Amino acid sequence: MRHSVLIVTTLALAAVATAQAADIGTRADADALERKIVQIATNGLAQKPAEKSTPVLERELNAYLQAHAGEQMPKGVIDPRVSILPDGRLAGTATVDLDAVRTSKERGMMSPWALLRGTVPVEATGILRTEKGVAAFTLESATVGGIPVPKSVLQELVSYYSQGPNAKDGVNFEAPFRLPAHIREIHTAMGRATVVQ
Repeated sequence: MRHSVLIVTTLALAAVATAQAADIGTRADADALERKIVQIATNGLAQKPAEKSTPVLERELNAYLQAHAGEQMPKGVIDPRVSILPDGRLAGTATVDLDAVRTSKERGMMSPWALLRGTVPVEATGILRTEKGVAAFTLESATVGGIPVPKSVLQELVSYYSQGPNAKDGVNFEAPFRLPAHIREIHTAMGRATVVQ
């Protein structure tokens, strides 16, 4: 299960400009991606993983996120959607509880968090670059409730909602990270990604 979370997180890093643009898919699409995740993870566990390319469709990824969001998404993040674009570009949206982040620590009156309230759509676009088993994401733009926000606001959201036993301070979304399951690269085209082991 750990590998499936890492693989989906890798593919969903940041994510599509509007929810309507994302191809949602069906339960059959969700099941198809689940089978692909098992195959990728199983191949990755081999002492000498086979050279393999696995296509992942945008509709499969979104159907998987919808079917399994309750299991893998943190409380306060709902309805995640991702668009896969050419040349490593990803875009995504989710509805996020800002109040949980805003009240998590003391803030000054000049903090942007003094204005950020409620449960609103958060959107982000960026570029995922992968090479030799390492990935890095570069943010291009982010909005909260339709209002453009600086990278620091999105980073605080990501940090807060990615905290866990192995990441006490959460995840720095622009820090390079090692791909799981011996994945070497991920190539993207319109509506699809290819996972290369």
